[in-house]
Amino acid sequence: MEFTAKAIAEFLTGEVVGNPEVKVNNVAKIEEAKNGTLAFLANPKYTKYIYTTEASIVLVNKDFEPENNISATLIKVDNAYESFAKLLELAEQAKPVKQGISSLAFIEKSAKIGDGVYIAPFVYIGENAVLEDNAKLFPHVFIDDNVTVMKNTTLNSGVKVYHECVIGENCIIHAGAVIGSDGFGFAPDENNVYRKIPQLGNVIIEDNVEVGSNTTIDRATMGSTYIRKGAKLDNLNQIGHNVEIGENTVIAAQSGIAGSTKVGKNCQFGGQSGIAPHIQIADGVKITPQAGIPNSIKEPGSIVMGTPAFNIRDFQRSFIVYKQLPDLYKRVKELEYELNKLKGE
Repeated sequence: MEFTAKAIAEFLTGEVVGNPEVKVNNVAKIEEAKNGTLAFLANPKYTKYIYTTEASIVLVNKDFEPENNISATLIKVDNAYESFAKLLELAEQAKPVKQGISSLAFIEKSAKIGDGVYIAPFVYIGENAVLEDNAKLFPHVFIDDNVTVMKNTTLNSGVKVYHECVIGENCIIHAGAVIGSDGFGFAPDENNVYRKIPQLGNVIIEDNVEVGSNTTIDRATMGSTYIRKGAKLDNLNQIGHNVEIGENTVIAAQSGIAGSTKVGKNCQFGGQSGIAPHIQIADGVKITPQAGIPNSIKEPGSIVMGTPAFNIRDFQRSFIVYKQLPDLYKRVKELEYELNKLKGE
């Protein structure tokens, strides 16, 4: 499908600078764009490319003022990145919607299937499972007994959802994710042999959550592991038993949250961050990549860094000293030598 700059600007409530009738039929990164594509400029690091890009249309922020001539038509909007995301969402919605139940899927008779669903070949749906309207299950999805998958939720290829778990509306679970596997619960006996603790709880994922590929979310020992509404989990994350992830919290790839930890709302975790068990993270906390969190963070809006993590400003000041340690060590050895020399005299 083709769209003119004028039509795009009307959709985004933006202002056209250039030819309003120029057309695009695809999107691209600003540094790689070709004629007939739309790009965006939000990060100042990429400003140089707007003067050389071959894109037909570029979305920019309203405060952008060019320093040189630009061949592309500009559409000025309040937030170029957000507007670009809206266009991508519109393009996604324009794709054909899959519906229907494959004859190669196996559905237990007691399962309840809503209207407009898509169930691909080689899907299994267990006893008393509930699949609500417009849910989509792609090949090799496993839905265990008594699972509920609510409206408009998509489970991509290879997702496994264990018994009793609940997935809310408008969720996206990416390929290979495992929801509701046993928590890592073992108790040593008098012979130091580890005995498995039965994991009797479940996982509850609320509405508008996205879970990345090969992420695992363990079921609770008792009660529930909660992923609150709007949370976004990247690929290859590990969420332990009885954890609670707050609303609109985002966690980047390869992070691990140990059991019974409570994470607040609107937090941001960098990749490979590690969180100890049985602690609490306040609302709005930001954790830098590879940080290790051994204790609770009680101050909302804190930014922490390092392992063990502490206030980012203090860490940065400490790191300046750390980088100087080789030189400081050399100077100390020289002073020791001079001091010993004086003692000898």
